[in-house]
Order: sequence, then structure tokens, then C-alpha cells
Amino acid sequence: MKSIITGAFRNKAAIIICILMVLVMGVFSYTKLPMEFLPEADNPQVTVSVIGPGYDATTMEKSVTDPLEQALVAIKGKTDVFSTSGDGFSQVNLNFDSKTNMKEAKTEVERAVNAVKLPDRVSPPYIVQFNTSMIPISFVTLTFNEGVTDAQKEKIEQRVYDEFRSIDGVGQVQLSGKSQPKVSITPDLAKLAAKGVPLQALYGVLQGRETSASVGESILDGQTVGLNVTAKLKDIEAVKKLPVAEGVLLGDVAEVKIDPDVESVNRVDGKDALQLVVSKGANSNAVKVGEGVVKAIEKINTEIKEANMKLLLSTSDQVVHSVNSMMREVLLGALFATVVILLFMRNVRATLVTVISIPLSLAATLYLLDMSGITLNILTLGGVAVAVGRLVDDSIVVIENIFRRLQKEAFSKELIIDATREVSVAITTSTLTTVAVFLPMSLLRGSLQSFLLPFALTMTYALLSSLVVALTVIPLLSSGVLKNSQIKEHKPSKRFTRLLDWNLRHKWIPIIGAVILLFASIATYMSIPKGAIDQSSASNLNVTLEYQADTPVAQVRENGLKLESTLMKLDGLDWLSMSMGNSADAAKYGSVTSPTIVTYAIQMKKGADAEKIIDAVKAERANYPGADLSAGAGNMFSNGNSTQVFVDVTGDDLNAITKTADDVIAKIKPIKDVLKVQSNQEQKKTVYTLEVNATEAKGGDIATQLQGMLNPFPIGSLNVDGQSLSVLLEPSLNPKTESDLSSLTVMTDKGPKSVSSVAKWVKTEQATKYFHKDGKSYVRVSAAVEPSQLSIVGAEIKKQLQDVKPPEGVKLNVGGASADQSADMSSLFMMMLVSIGIVYLLMVITFKTLKAPLAIMSSILFVPIGAVLGLIVTGVTPDFTAIFGVVMLIGIVVTNAIVLIDRVKHNEEKMTIREALLEAAGTRMRPILMTAIATVCAMFPLVFSTSETGSIVSQSLAIVVIGGLVVSTVLTLVIVPCIYELLYFRKSARQRKAAATALREVAAQ
Repeated sequence: MKSIITGAFRNKAAIIICILMVLVMGVFSYTKLPMEFLPEADNPQVTVSVIGPGYDATTMEKSVTDPLEQALVAIKGKTDVFSTSGDGFSQVNLNFDSKTNMKEAKTEVERAVNAVKLPDRVSPPYIVQFNTSMIPISFVTLTFNEGVTDAQKEKIEQRVYDEFRSIDGVGQVQLSGKSQPKVSITPDLAKLAAKGVPLQALYGVLQGRETSASVGESILDGQTVGLNVTAKLKDIEAVKKLPVAEGVLLGDVAEVKIDPDVESVNRVDGKDALQLVVSKGANSNAVKVGEGVVKAIEKINTEIKEANMKLLLSTSDQVVHSVNSMMREVLLGALFATVVILLFMRNVRATLVTVISIPLSLAATLYLLDMSGITLNILTLGGVAVAVGRLVDDSIVVIENIFRRLQKEAFSKELIIDATREVSVAITTSTLTTVAVFLPMSLLRGSLQSFLLPFALTMTYALLSSLVVALTVIPLLSSGVLKNSQIKEHKPSKRFTRLLDWNLRHKWIPIIGAVILLFASIATYMSIPKGAIDQSSASNLNVTLEYQADTPVAQVRENGLKLESTLMKLDGLDWLSMSMGNSADAAKYGSVTSPTIVTYAIQMKKGADAEKIIDAVKAERANYPGADLSAGAGNMFSNGNSTQVFVDVTGDDLNAITKTADDVIAKIKPIKDVLKVQSNQEQKKTVYTLEVNATEAKGGDIATQLQGMLNPFPIGSLNVDGQSLSVLLEPSLNPKTESDLSSLTVMTDKGPKSVSSVAKWVKTEQATKYFHKDGKSYVRVSAAVEPSQLSIVGAEIKKQLQDVKPPEGVKLNVGGASADQSADMSSLFMMMLVSIGIVYLLMVITFKTLKAPLAIMSSILFVPIGAVLGLIVTGVTPDFTAIFGVVMLIGIVVTNAIVLIDRVKHNEEKMTIREALLEAAGTRMRPILMTAIATVCAMFPLVFSTSETGSIVSQSLAIVVIGGLVVSTVLTLVIVPCIYELLYFRKSARQRKAAATALREVAAQ
């Protein structure tokens, strides 16, 4: 270490140049680093979604889900496969182990799925593998003026889509609510019968009517010319004049019209609208993409007068806000740390020398982050905010030791070098142990590693930079700044020395007291409810209107518009959006839902009372009988399941697992803080199944005929005003009653017959959703839980399920937020144990003994006392981030003990153990208190700030770190010396006995 310190003095000019370079590169890196909300991380899941309008859940399960599952059986790396089949949609989710290359996994899934033959009228499978870079950057709406034709709308939609796709850095542009006008042909059965025209004649009415073909070449007037044939139907009137039989036109026997249909309902502030959801590409700057979106909106609004675009929400603004707010907390933390140093040192020059480590370390950290390809996000900035208090720790120890030596010795360069060398081992070891705490994060897998690793690297870069600054820049500046400084002597506290002496003489009393507090704090923590990371935002509200699956879609839409009108009259709304139905673009992102659900997103005005609006929505429930109307604080990043506990009932017998699921629901419902319990088997739908007598008719032929008679049938396409329109033959039959079904006529090998003569309709009640796990049916019971009571409710559910005795072959599996929380907690606890092992190994290497590191490690035992005390005093519910705070404290608290014991070891060369402990504690008390208080003060801004969604740097983490550090610092100064002497009890006793004997001999003389 001495060579590094003396090297800095021999190369002063080089050090000055390095300081300037680091500062410039840090500023440059800050402006260059891409800004995003969260670091890029792959979700180890691939989702396959299929839309099948008009198909019920049973048909989707058998015709779509089952073939897809069979095709995906051989996919490598998958851990399990979950699927959901509902009315009009099917979705298969494949989960993969953490080692799987997700891009290769997605490609393999695409190959398998594309080989599956799916039924007619269902969409192609949409395959998506989620990544945090897909988090939307902007939500934009597009509305049209009155009188704009469908053809104009389609052209404008394409122009808007192309404009947004051309933005530099854009990843995906999702367009929902696109207009899909079609030509609708509705046959009149009475007119068909009167004219003697069979219905089948309408199926080929467009066949061969339109063409564009080259038929060859010929020589005309001595010149070679090409010969083409074209035929076009230019408008609806031309379609009506198409002949369907001799002397009969299509318009004579059917109604032909353009139906201005849309694929899904999207409305904003009471007007039909298209919604564009823009996400950034990988490694793109979210802020730059957001700025590009704003420019594109301005350009389109200027150039296209028939349409209007509006930016509803921009997460890039939130990125800027989170970056700026976190930087503000970093600067406040640095200011508080500076004030603490000034109060302790009572010397402006020494304070300035110490504080220089903050900007230098931050600049170096930003440069290293840039070189590592890590973005500027709430996790990396959170790491800086947490590290800012530790950035001055090493410099404080160095400057304090120099300061202390200058109180008694004459100023010289050699003194500065020797004073720095004296503490160099201690600060190097303490920094390396703190860094070592974050090494086990590389052992974590999946998204947990993706989120924690950028945080850990930020902390590591910051701490190592501060160490280099403390060993080179601080002594160099001290030699110049403190040369003629008036330094007042600071003596060790006599009261503290007497207190420690008493504790050493009665060491079992403080040790037993600390152990009692430790066990009490652990017991208290076990009884405290653990919550989920808070993802709600009072500025956003979500409202859901959900009807039974057998409710007609037209009725759902009518009531959805009625509720929209009611919501728009409420005070405090900035904007309101309404959505209903599935769209191809949404399915591409794995978003498929029941067609009987209407969702509303509300943006609140600043200062508006969200609770008042939630209560007003709930008061409307009586006006929507048969519907489930819910409202609550929402967030666009929440998947809706963040505080749900799932109980999956699996088995081969659907009746047995359904009965077991009912028993599970009965056990869960009475549990306190369970807000709602439901299962996918609760919603039933009436289904009529035609059981065909196979000896009388062919079931396949009848199914084909009925599909054609009861559903729209595509018969071609038409180009009108440059717009391509699908032509659909509407259902010829519209049965209203059960008797209408029985009177249907179908063609058989023996001619036309009534359905009732060859088959019978069987009425059953079937579930509206079917869940599969690894190809087998299962029932999912989902319990919505009060977020702050997640751990307690999860534990109580497991306890209650012990009383459920499922039949043979049926199993219960508890999952959801509670299980995810337990898994994450287990990963962190395992990481904590590995960190402790690495820290202990480093200290054994440093001190070359097993006992001294044990005394240092004992300081970790005091962490839970302060952490739990902090949570109790503040009333904050601990979550995942609180446990992460405890992991951080392992590296932070041992630094104080290392500084103390390092001094003790030096003292033992010329003192007894008891004297060495008393002198070291008195001497090191000042730097230990300074570093601890500086770290605590630097963390205070985080306590009073609002943490960003998804950030691990939360109020809970800050409180745990502050509480744990305060209590651990106090106990380190008192208990660690007691434990150290206890470990060397015999040697210390012999020394004290020898010293007492020598004292008696001197007295006798």
C-alpha cells in the first residue's frame, strides 16, 4: 500500500491530470448514457396467443390449445407449460429455466407452432417473449373528424403507423382499435325460396368476377404489344347487380352493405379512438424515443387536418423524473454527509479534502457504467444514492488519522504518507468486504439477477473508486491544504472509555443483553406482515366492468358506454380511456381477454382525490346488475397479479379437482385480509351440443353446414376507393329458442332432413375458461390479498389447506405473489449466507487468524435489532427490498468493526489486550461515528422520497439500512471489544494477572 501512496506523491502532475480526466469523462458519460426505466432483462417465458372470434371456450380448448400443447411438448429448456382457453381466445405460456437462451427458445417455439394446422377463422398464432425494453414509452390516441371515410381512415392509420415506426430507436408500435370495414351480404331466405335460388348459390357469387392477368403478346400495326385482362367491382352497387341465377341479381335476394366494423373498442374522453403504444428498441434511449414521439405527433397534427393525435402518457417523462429525483437525492445525501464531516472536524479545509471523494468517485462510476454497457435507470441511480454515504468513509478514516497525528506531531510529507499507510489495510479490507457482499448476486438466476446486478455493479464501481481516491488523492491534497492549517486537538471521550472498561469487566451482561435483543427482534420480524413492493399510484386509476361470459357482447358494450358517460361527469379526471375486446396488435403482445370485460384507465388531475372517485365508482354497482364493477389505484406496469395467491388443483379427473377446488374456496374465504376468492370454474355458460346419430348422418358434414349457416362466411374481397374490404356472407339462420334449434334443416345422404330426426341437442353448463398445466386440466383458485398482509395471508392459506384432504390423484399447489415472495426471500437469504462466508474469508486472509474475524463478524448479529426497530418505529411494512437492505448492511457494518480491530491488532504489539481495546475504541470512535452518521444522513432523502415503481431502492430499504447501521454502530463500539476479549480470554487474563503482579511489586518497592 505504501508504494501506491508514495507513487501518488512522486507523480503529482499525473494525479492532477487524472483527476481532471475522470471529472470530464464522468460528465461526458452522464450525458451519453442511455436513460431507461429499468435495466434490460428477459422474462423466462414465451407466450403463444390465438384469437378465434365466435368460438367458445370448449372449441378453443380442443381445436386450438390441445394441438398447440402437443406441438410444444419437445421444446428444450421449458420447465412447465400453462394454457388458458376462453371464449374467442387461447393462450399458452411456456416457462423456461434461467439458463435458457430466450431468443433461441422463441425461435424454436415459432417453428413448432407454425407447423400446427388451426381451424378456419382463427388468427395466426402470435408469439412473444417479453423483455423490459418492451415497456411502453408512450401511449398516444388518434381520433378522426366527422365525415372522414373509412378509406381515408385506413390511409391515415397507415401514414401514422409508418411515421412512428420511422422514429429512431423505436422497437414496436402497437395499434389498437383499427377500423375494419367489411361488405356484409345478408341473405333473405323468403326471397331466395320465392325465386327458387338455393343458398349455396351465394357462396360463389364473387368467384372469377375480379381479375388482373396478362394473356400474352401480339403484333398490332407492326408493333409488339402486351395483352391484359382486368375486371373490377368498383362499388357496392356493382356487387348488388351480380347475377346469382337466371334473371336474379344478388340485390334481389340479399341485403348488401358496408359494415363499418372495428376489431376492438377503444375510446378516449367519450370519442372513438385508435390507441398507439410505442416501445423502444433494445439499447435505445427511452428519453430520445419519447422526444421523437412528441415530434411525430406535432408533425401529424400539422400535416393531417382530418385527424388529431394526443399524447396520453409518456413513461419517458417518468424516466426523466426518476433520474432527476434520484440525482437530487444523491446531491442532498452528499450535502448532508459534508455537514456531518464539518461538524466533527470543525475544520473547513479538512472537510473540503474529504468531500472531494464524492464527485471523483461518482464521475469514475458513471464512466465505468458507460464502459460496461449499463444504462442510467432507477436501479443504477439507486445504487449511487445508497453508495453516496459510503463514498466518504475511506476518505474520512484517512483524513481523520492524518488530522489526529497532526494534533501531536509536526507537519511533514512523511507523516501524511505514514498516517495514510497506517489505516490503508483497514480501509482496503473494509471496502473489499463491502464489495464482496455483492459478488453472490452473480449466483442468482433469472430476472432477480438482471435487476440486482446493475445495482451491485454500481455499488462496486463507486466503492472501489472511493478507495483509490482515499489512498491517492486524499493524502496528496492533505499535504497541500493542511500544511498551514490550525488544527485543534480532539481527545478521546473519557466517559466512553470508562463505560467500555466497565463493559469489559462485566462482559457477560452486555453480551447477554445483545443476544436477548437479537432473538426478540427476529421473533418480532417473523410476526410482522411482509408486503409486496408497492406498485400503485394515486395518479392513475383502473376501473373494470366484468359480465358473465354468456352475456351478449352488444349488451356489454351498451353498459360500458353508459358507465363511461357516468365516469366522465366525475371531478378530477384529466382523461379517461375505455377499451373492450381483442385486437391482433394486442395479441402480438400476449394480451388477450374475455370479450365481456370493459376496462377503463383514468388519469387524475394533480391534487385530485382518488379515493373519492373510487368510492363514486363503487356506488354505481347497483346500476349494473349481473356485473362485477371494481375500481382501485393502478399502474401501467402492474400485471394485475402482484398481490394474488393462487392455489392450483391438478389431477386427471375434472370432477374430482372441481370438488376439491370448492373445498379450497370454502377454506380461504373466511381468512382475514382476503379481498376476493374465485376460480376459473365459477363462471359457467350454457352450451347446446348436437349429438349426431352416426348411423343416420355424417357428423362432420352437419358441423360444416351449421357453421356456414350460423356464422359469417368469407366469400372473397372487394377493392373500393383503394381500400381492400372482406366480403362476408352473414348467417342465414338466427335461432331464438331451443325449438328453433331443433327445427333446423340439414342435408344428409338421404336428402334434406330436420336436425331432430338425425340428432338431438343436449343442454349443459360448461366453464367459460379451461386451464391446463403441462397438458392436463386444472382448476385455479385465486385469492386477491391486501398487499401489506401478503406474507401472513399466504401462510394462513397454507395452514388452512392442510385440512383439505384431496382424493387420490389430486394435488394442491400454492403459487402467485406469496410463493414468488418466498422464493425471492429464499434467494436473498441464501445470498446473504454466501456473502457472510466470503466476508469472513477475506478477513481471515487479512488478519491471518480465525478469532479476530469472528469478533468482527459479530457486528452483523446486531443488524436485525436496528432494522426491526426502524420498521416498528416508522410503521413501514417490510418487503423484498427490506431484506435486500439487510444484505447491504452485512458489508456496511463490518467496516466499522474492521477499523476498530485493525487498531487493536496494532496496539497489541505494545499493550495488553484490555489496554489495546480501550485505546483503539477511544481513538477509532470518532471516525466510526463520522462514517456511520455520514452514511445515515446520506440515506435520509430516500426515507422521505417516493420510490419509483419497481425500484429496489425504497423507503423500506432506507429505513432498514439506517436503523441497522445506527444500532450496529453503537453496539460495535461496546459489544465487539467484549467478544474480542472473550475469544482471547485466557491470554487477556494472563496479561491482566501479570500486570497486577507487576503493579504490586512496584508498590512494594
